[in-house]
Amino acid sequence: MSLLLENIHKRFGQVHANNGITIEIEEGTLHGLLGENGAGKSTLMKVLSGFIDRDSGRVLLDGKELDLTTPRTAIGAGVGMLHQDPLVFLPISVVDNFLMGSPGSRLLNRAEGAAELRKISEPFGFNFDPEAPARTLTVGERQQLEIVRLLWLGAKVLILDEPTTGISEIQRVDLFATLRKLAEQGMIVIFVSHKLEEVEELCQRVTVMRQGQVVGEAELPTPAETLVEMMFGQIIAESDRPHVEYGEDVLALDAVTLKEGNLTVPDLSLSVARSEVIGLAGLEGSGQRTFLGGCTGLVPALSGSITIGGQGMAKRHYRDFMRHGVHYLPAGRLEEGLVEGLTITEHFILSGEDKSFFVDWDAARQGSQENIDHFSIKGFHDSTAESLSGGNQQRLLLAMMPPGLKLLLMEHPTRGLDIESADWVWTQILARRNEGTAIVFASADLDELLRYSDRILVFFNGRVIKEVDARCTTGEQLGYLIGGKEPE
Repeated sequence: MSLLLENIHKRFGQVHANNGITIEIEEGTLHGLLGENGAGKSTLMKVLSGFIDRDSGRVLLDGKELDLTTPRTAIGAGVGMLHQDPLVFLPISVVDNFLMGSPGSRLLNRAEGAAELRKISEPFGFNFDPEAPARTLTVGERQQLEIVRLLWLGAKVLILDEPTTGISEIQRVDLFATLRKLAEQGMIVIFVSHKLEEVEELCQRVTVMRQGQVVGEAELPTPAETLVEMMFGQIIAESDRPHVEYGEDVLALDAVTLKEGNLTVPDLSLSVARSEVIGLAGLEGSGQRTFLGGCTGLVPALSGSITIGGQGMAKRHYRDFMRHGVHYLPAGRLEEGLVEGLTITEHFILSGEDKSFFVDWDAARQGSQENIDHFSIKGFHDSTAESLSGGNQQRLLLAMMPPGLKLLLMEHPTRGLDIESADWVWTQILARRNEGTAIVFASADLDELLRYSDRILVFFNGRVIKEVDARCTTGEQLGYLIGGKEPE
């Protein structure tokens, strides 16, 4: 069995997202797909999994041309995709999720479904309670459930798009073990990631894309510098952050208790100075997002005091925080930060200081183009937010930030970004820090936390269990703390 993508083309308006792409992958292969944000990786995988139609080109599996007009026809042809956020319906049970899209003409009853779930799960060591609500599963367990469901539906080709985002190290190890076992059974596994070290650890071969085209392939292992140069056309050098003097306190919390949904984060006391960078570490749902919400007025404080530049803000709304120089960059770029359907120009109009009733569209388009050029956004003034890659959505959000901020709060500022895009984002953030802005950010990337933070707050089960000096802490020590244990 072999998979052939032959001369695939896909355009979105003026953007040629896939420009004559040809890739061939043999059975039993763990194949990596690398490329900077906007290189066309996600578009190609959506074509292969039936989520979008290609303009031209062919996809053949074992010599047979496939009909990939919808995800249903794709899985019927043997191609399944595990998305960054697994397609699991949280309100219903594990077995009901498993039964979604049952193969064949007849519907299995729930008892038969539970038996099939156990049968397919057993060889991989997965352990599901069929009647448990899906919302009780961790992100890693939701991935396992989606993999089992795709196998049951007949997947011979499995695509994984940034699958390690938001899962723990233990879950990552389990996932990689599962993928290796699938490849040993003869499946084709396509692993899309911006993390070179993961591709090098897992994959046997890699295809590199740049600007909508395939620029090279390589057998692994191969020097990381070679892959980076193929991705970006140059070697990306890391630069050390210079020492910066702190100023007066910008943010102060005193005995603050926050509550969001079922999670209570009690007794928060902290001060953050001008030009200081504070990292927030912990597993998803441990309290970091609630903490950021409390510092922006999105999550009201049940008790205690919050001050911004000496001004009491505990009972104020988000707009009041914004007026006092606070800005929030959420993790959900399109869902929370941008507006689907609006163009880049319209986003700059909405975020601008000119609130007059009439819009000078010529001036707006000119200003939009200047921002596109200055922030290297790969798009046009009339490109919609959803047509941009994740990295370019983040560049747009950064371009929309007002000047003179006192406090910048961010949730996963570089999640899903390639090396160059992540480095560019932090260059912009640290430029703000150099102007006196205090930075507080949550991240699941331990290297990012250790590299950019001055101090790190470690959250566990809704509490800050430790504050550490980032310069005196290792990744291993931080990993232990995130798991709720003191380093050995």
